[in-house]
Order: sequence, then structure tokens, then C-alpha cells
Amino acid sequence: MQRCFLPPERATGLWCGLMAVWLILGTFGTVGWTAMPATRGPLVAPPVTGSGEQVTVPWLEDYSQARHQAVRERKLLLILFVDPAEQVAAARFVQEEVPEAVRPRDLERYVWLKLPLDAEVTEKGKRFRLLEHGAFQHMYGRQGVAIVDYAHVDAPYYGHVVSCFPFDPGKLLTGWAFRVVLDLPPGTLTQRTMIYAVRTHPERPASTQGQLSPILMEEAQSHSAYQAKIQIQGHHNWETRFHRINGRLGGGLLCQEVVAESWAGMELVKAAEDCVHAWRQSSGHWNAVRRRHRLYGYDICRGNNGVWYATGLFAD
Repeated sequence: MQRCFLPPERATGLWCGLMAVWLILGTFGTVGWTAMPATRGPLVAPPVTGSGEQVTVPWLEDYSQARHQAVRERKLLLILFVDPAEQVAAARFVQEEVPEAVRPRDLERYVWLKLPLDAEVTEKGKRFRLLEHGAFQHMYGRQGVAIVDYAHVDAPYYGHVVSCFPFDPGKLLTGWAFRVVLDLPPGTLTQRTMIYAVRTHPERPASTQGQLSPILMEEAQSHSAYQAKIQIQGHHNWETRFHRINGRLGGGLLCQEVVAESWAGMELVKAAEDCVHAWRQSSGHWNAVRRRHRLYGYDICRGNNGVWYATGLFAD
């Protein structure tokens, strides 16, 4: 997993295959499934339903002021980067999609900041464009939404960029998708992006509706990083990991795992969505992803080959 840092504090092959194994300890031994490579199809989001709660978002326009407020009040800092060349699209997002998504409680959880793409900041006497900092690499220089976590002081991702949702040319986040972004649980950039991809799949799989498990998140992070390191998708050392994870969880819980890889060269959000789409192509994999579990954890990591490797872990 790549870590991103935000100044002046910490801020966070040509085919797609899928294979999953579901191991169950007991008298029946091991049961497994193998999925064929998936062909990506269009994703259609469920319709947006209005909340009836219209709120006015208090947008700030000064980075230093907004960051210090987020640090002081222990809030998430949400940054809307606006491309001056696409002012109409940005205005439509603010006027139509944001009011559809934002609830009164979000005003207590976030500090809201609106910046142009060329906004500059100063760090250690050096002035540079904020969006060009490595912390925002997954914005790909485009307008869109980024979130920095100043809310969870004791977490390893405190001060890290934990969300990057660049807008595609001519496309915006819908109010429904933005609502999902605002409700993502605490976690790293890659963990939250995988959860977003699961939650925004049009069939609304339920695996992220259970309890987020720090243990399963950590194990998913570790295995995604291992797959990325060796550049091979799979349930490597699963028998050993299976027993270790169950032991860490305790309470008689048994874990399950799904893994997937993206096409090479995909952007982070698209890669996460592609991995979820791959899981959808097999009833065995999808049965694990779509069901609600007592505990869950997700992560994704990019290898040096440009392929992203995803892991989902569940326990019941």
C-alpha cells in the first residue's frame, strides 16, 4: 500500500483474472471456487432519493485556515478542487449534487474547502501547487474531491489523504455517490476506496454493512501488498494465514477471502470498481461479497507492473 503525506504533517497483465477459495474447517474439509476472467460491463448506480434535509455548506477558500480548523476541531478536511476551465460543471456539482448528499451531521464532521487546481501552499519556505504534491497523486491533476483525515488523532492515517475522487472529463460524482463518500468508515486511502467500490456497485452488496474489523483490514492490507510485491494474484499461504487470522479474531469466528486484480494502468477508483466487477462474474465469489458478514475488511495495492491487487476478508 502506498502511503501519502500532506504538508506540513503526515497526509497518508493485459488481462483481468479472478480466483477465490473458501476454506471451512470441519469434517467436510475444503471447498473452493475458481472464476474465469471477467469482461467489464457498464455500472449503473441506483437512483438517488432526496433526504429532504437541505443544508448550506460553509465553503472556505483558504487552505491554511481550513487545515488549522480541521486540526483544531479534529475533523476531516474535504477539499473540492475546481478546474477554472470547467466552472460550469463545478458549479453544478456544488449546486445540485452536494445538497442532495450532505446531511446536517456532515457539517459537524467535515471542514469544507474549495480550491482552484493551481492553488499554492508554502512548506518550509518553498511554495508549490498543492495538487502536485505526492499526497494527491491519485487526483491525477484533475478537479474532484479529496479528503484528509485530521479526525482520528491516534490512527496511522492521521494527517493522510484518505480519499481521492477525481472527476472524469464531463462527469461528476452524483449526489448518491457523494453520499457514499461522506459515509465511508475510517481507514487508509486504498481501504476506503475499495469499500466505496463495493458500496457503489449497482446491486448494493452487503459485505460492508457488518462491523469493520481492524484485524481484517490489517490482514487485507498485508495480503494485497504481498500480491503486489510478487505481482501474482492468489491466496498465497492461505492455510497458514487462515489459522492465524482466526486466532487473532477469537470467538470461534472463521474467515473467508476473495482476491482480484485489475487491468494494468488503471486509476485507483476504476481499479477498485473493476475488481468488484470481477467478483460479480462468479457466483461463489459474489456470494461472499454480496452477503452481510459479522466482520469485514478490504484493501487494494498497486504493483510495479501497474496492476492493482485487491483483497476482501470476512468473518462469521
